[in-house]
Amino acid sequence: MDQGSERVGSPAAFRLLFIAAMPGTPSTWGSVAVAARFSVMTTHAPATIRYGTIAMLVAALCWGLLGVMSRVAMADGTLPLTVAFWRAVIAAVLLTVHAAITRAEPLRRADRPAAVFLGVAGVAVLYFAYLNAIEQGGVALSSVLVYSAPIWVAIGGRIFFQERVSARATAALALTLVGVAIVALASGTGEVRWSPSAVGWGLLSGAMYALYFLVGRRLFSRNASARVMAWALGVGAVTMLPFVQFQSLSRSAWAGVVFLAVVCTYVAYLVYAEGVKRLPSARAATIATLEPVIAMVAAYVVWGERLSLLGLAGAALVIAGVLLSAVGASRTNSVSPRQPTTL
Repeated sequence: MDQGSERVGSPAAFRLLFIAAMPGTPSTWGSVAVAARFSVMTTHAPATIRYGTIAMLVAALCWGLLGVMSRVAMADGTLPLTVAFWRAVIAAVLLTVHAAITRAEPLRRADRPAAVFLGVAGVAVLYFAYLNAIEQGGVALSSVLVYSAPIWVAIGGRIFFQERVSARATAALALTLVGVAIVALASGTGEVRWSPSAVGWGLLSGAMYALYFLVGRRLFSRNASARVMAWALGVGAVTMLPFVQFQSLSRSAWAGVVFLAVVCTYVAYLVYAEGVKRLPSARAATIATLEPVIAMVAAYVVWGERLSLLGLAGAALVIAGVLLSAVGASRTNSVSPRQPTTL
């Protein structure tokens, strides 16, 4: 992938979600509500669309497995912060090597403070919050709550950038807010465990994920995204270092951590970047929204987690709100500045 393609994307970088942390996030969002706004529209030949669709489906699958594999990594008692730390370290190394191989230009000096802030809040805090949400509330619950990110983006954009909120965006945010509230109050079966702390960690991860949109705009538009994320992940790892309890990880825990770093962060980032530049914004956003669906299905199959009917209704409202926002953005912005992916 050349440097130009490195700059193409959308909320993939944000999910490093989750992302490398995620979320995403690891995920992320996730990311879909604002992702379409920054997608690049080009000529879409049938073969190009097929390739882009496959790439986006692979990215959604990678992110959808984030929660399940996080639980695998923590199943033997490995602490959330330990998982987050090693995920960030491994993903940072991979992205640094990738940036070197593709000869991406170094991060601009003027943008380094913002990259450091993104590393502290968007990696260290995000990863820690998301993994705690999974540990305390389960995969299904946390995968939906992180989708509160569009709400935080709208609030932050209005406060810090004086951005207007359109009628469509208001309706989308209302759907998302109501959906999140329903999910937060609904019960579930299996490993879904509702508690104020689980909901709080989930909402905090959504707020930190939103920083990729609010802080990342300038960073990703001026620098190769691999460089930005390598910096952010590296800073995030250093931030977590003083608080990490270095445990002896089991083979299954290491397998989970490596999967999170390589598949849910590095690979997801690469294929998302390829997909988003080959598809119309609305299609890319729609496919990416499969992530929480995949996460909930995987959580049910592997761990027996299932939201109640009320919780599923709330999740449907969240996804509907994200889609409404993304499709609306794509219709009003057929061509927009290049943005990098969020991991």
